[in-house]
Amino acid sequence: MVSDPDSWLSGRILLFDKPYGWTSFYLVKKVRQAIERATGLKKLKVGHAGTLDPLATGLMIIAVGKATRQIDELQAGEKEYLATIRLGATTPGFDLEKGIDAVFPYGHVNEAMVREALMAFTGEIEQVPPLFSAKKIGGVRAYEMARKGMEQDLKPKRVFIKKIELLDFNPPDISLLINCSKGTYIRSLARDLGTALGSGGHLTSLRRTKSGRFSVEEATTPENFEKNLA
Repeated sequence: MVSDPDSWLSGRILLFDKPYGWTSFYLVKKVRQAIERATGLKKLKVGHAGTLDPLATGLMIIAVGKATRQIDELQAGEKEYLATIRLGATTPGFDLEKGIDAVFPYGHVNEAMVREALMAFTGEIEQVPPLFSAKKIGGVRAYEMARKGMEQDLKPKRVFIKKIELLDFNPPDISLLINCSKGTYIRSLARDLGTALGSGGHLTSLRRTKSGRFSVEEATTPENFEKNLA
């Protein structure tokens, strides 16, 4: 049964469509609290298999009870994203969390240039994570240091981008479908693509549609999950 404590302790994998503005930690907290209220359990183990930025939406895999032992395996799967990048401006976090810090011309950019530039970002590449990210530096999250104005030394990391498909070219916006390895920062891709095009760039929307064998089409919302627990 939904409210049977033993069924949760033995382990479950849940799929959620994370709302815009929610942190990954907040979603985990809400799920834990909902289950504990429905079952009477205390200190239930709940974790996620791959974080999403607050301004991103889409698939998050939540593991409950003994299923938390599978988190490393679950988050190792290939990811798929739908992303919109706006040319002509940059922001400190390469997304909409902070305001524009520099503007650039983008009238010279055409569709052929974008397609050619994207080819350089497929396969194994090196990425420098965003300053405002969950990357840890000496045990401290990079975003915590960035918000305090502390200097950071973020090292490039190797990631694998299997495919980038240009879905729409409507300057200053371009829409992409991206299949990539875990640990790939789409915000960094937005920054690097803007640099390659000589136009600057930042992410205006991001949605994770797949992670490993799971799809967002199978996911539920936090609201519906709580209703079904009641």
